[in-house]
Amino acid sequence: MPNADYPAYLNLARTGELSRRAAEAVASLEACRGCPRRCGVDRLHGGLGRCRMGRHACVASHFAHHGEEACLRGCNGSGTIFLSGCNLRCVFCQNYDISHACEGRPVPASRLAKMMLELQAEGCHNINWVTPSHVVPQLLEALALAAGQGLRLPVVYNSSGYDSLDTLRRLDGVVDLYMPDFKFWVPAVAARLAHAPDYPAVAREAVREMHRQVGDLVLDAQGVARRGLLLRHLVMPNGLAGTRPLAQWLAREISPHTYVNVMAQYHPDGDLLRPASAERFRDLARPITSAEYRDAVKETLGAGLHRLDPASGVTSGVRL
Repeated sequence: MPNADYPAYLNLARTGELSRRAAEAVASLEACRGCPRRCGVDRLHGGLGRCRMGRHACVASHFAHHGEEACLRGCNGSGTIFLSGCNLRCVFCQNYDISHACEGRPVPASRLAKMMLELQAEGCHNINWVTPSHVVPQLLEALALAAGQGLRLPVVYNSSGYDSLDTLRRLDGVVDLYMPDFKFWVPAVAARLAHAPDYPAVAREAVREMHRQVGDLVLDAQGVARRGLLLRHLVMPNGLAGTRPLAQWLAREISPHTYVNVMAQYHPDGDLLRPASAERFRDLARPITSAEYRDAVKETLGAGLHRLDPASGVTSGVRL
């Protein structure tokens, strides 16, 4: 297993493998099948995929984020790069302007690399790629440049969980910290709320692969994450997220030591704010209740998962 104090990608950068993977990934944009949508669009020459992105990644913002999990933000913040576009179409998206409306500006690999180096210079603990699934080729291209210019921070892959296995395997030895969401357990719910009936099956295989690569979450002496899997799960009204079966699967099939953030911040947003959607999504038209959140935490603990983020209302208290 790689040293948790040494970013994984530096080994690949030293041998030239990181640059090779980046070039291969960029070439694949010519008939893009990099995410589970597999739309086959020629993004290399001006086409836009289902994600609404083309040859270059678009960045909405980059800054030292002090609102992430404590184990990511530490004292100096997580170096977040908010990437525009998304391969999901969640009707309740709370970053609608970035993910659906694609606010942001296209940036070449050289500028994206510079952003990572700027965040390192600010003292951030990591480089946090937010919503990266549809722009992995562009991120690899930029990471290869940044590594050659002195980047030494661990990389966080902060995704929706709707990730292609082929793409994740291309990231093996590149990403230090995987932080996927697991949004829905039931295919019919995923179809209705994210236009992706295959989401639960895809996310299960993605989480399995992520864990195979990096294992359970490892924290340093200051409690800052260095390597491993951290899973986010947003509790939704009326049990729509499927917390209990998800928690049971994680404990049984992934690891009872899986670090989980059970998130309480659901509120109607995105398409749900449109009058035409009000009747169709009445079951999503309110925040969750305190009882719903308490039940979700109890179900997670009851499944045998004991490393819950402190924001979930309990203390994880475990270091590996």
